[in-house]
Amino acid sequence: MQGYENDPILVQREIKAVAIPAGVEVSLRIGSVGYITQALGGSFTVYIEGNLFRIAGSDADAIGKTRASAPEVPPGASEEEFKSIVWQQLKTCYDPEIPVNIVDLGLIYECDVRRNDDATRTVEIKMTLTAPGCGMGEVLVQDVRDKIRVVPTVAQANVELVFDPPWNHTMMSDEARLQTGMM
Repeated sequence: MQGYENDPILVQREIKAVAIPAGVEVSLRIGSVGYITQALGGSFTVYIEGNLFRIAGSDADAIGKTRASAPEVPPGASEEEFKSIVWQQLKTCYDPEIPVNIVDLGLIYECDVRRNDDATRTVEIKMTLTAPGCGMGEVLVQDVRDKIRVVPTVAQANVELVFDPPWNHTMMSDEARLQTGMM
């Protein structure tokens, strides 16, 4: 998906988007023209008329792009393999302004998977934000919920936003610190 960066776009149907960094939902009109600044994890950050907006992957077709496919769970996957798939899915969640996934940013504090009696699973996640007042916080939390809910057999994805301990750049992976210049 990274190949989409700087691609020009034309909004082909009215869609809901989120203004960055305010986190406010807006409608993008048919015929709006702009370009993609970031296309990671299935969502798109676009620049239109001097503003940045996040477009959900479910609306990829409205800007002429393809929707990301859901992950697959192989038949007979062990609980450890399933948890690995959940962690890989979490790595498809990106801050719309930072080209690093939320796992490598160090925003996921806990991820627990529980198998239910009916063979479905419940996923419990504790996460934080790079800054407590981040306007995109609820957008990121919802993105995590949505991405985990599409994993086969997940019946419930509970995401708790916590600020203790407070996030700092030392929680980032070495790769993320290198990518952002925060070594």
